[in-house]
Amino acid sequence: MCRNITTLRGLEPHATDAEIEAAARQYVRKVTGVQQLSDATREPFERAVAEIAHITAHLLEDLPERRRPPTTVPPLRRPEVAARVAAREAG
Repeated sequence: MCRNITTLRGLEPHATDAEIEAAARQYVRKVTGVQQLSDATREPFERAVAEIAHITAHLLEDLPERRRPPTTVPPLRRPEVAARVAAREAG
């Protein structure tokens, strides 16, 4: 369903809050079809992202360790993506 959401369970080091939130945001975008937030969609959209991120964090904590790590690296862990995020936050 959501090809852009990468597997977070089994990462070393463990998935960060930013990675969990990014996955939740992609999920909410996909199921709602909301790509651009408006005044009418912002609050319910952000609330859903926060709730799904919270549940996801608990799920990742509760599941047993994976026998093998995921085969893909989440985008936020890629150096080029981290550099773009840092540049955006700085400016």
